Amino acid sequence: MGGSDLITGTLDILILKAVATGPLHGYAIGRWLRMQSDDILQIDEGVLYPALHRLGRRGLLSAKWGHTDTGRRARFYALTPAGRERLQSEKTRWIEYSQAVRGILLGPEG
Repeated sequence: MGGSDLITGTLDILILKAVATGPLHGYAIGRWLRMQSDDILQIDEGVLYPALHRLGRRGLLSAKWGHTDTGRRARFYALTPAGRERLQSEKTRWIEYSQAVRGILLGPEG
């Protein structure tokens, strides 16, 4: 499912959710998204890293260099206060939107 318009349109909120509990490096964010979606969402690095940089430029994520569990040097991304606020507002908006789409798709055939 990676690369579809639906995923691209929701990637920002998924990334914000991934780092909501604490800083993660890019590979760990991708792994978290795969695990949380039972391997349905597999985000290519070529899509993930530009999104992380975009969210950083918008002030929604901060990034600091650190070391992974395996000792590899990596950038760790964390929510900024603005990112936490955006996550909450987008989460509410996404739930309303997805419920409306679900209602249409599961409604009576026309």
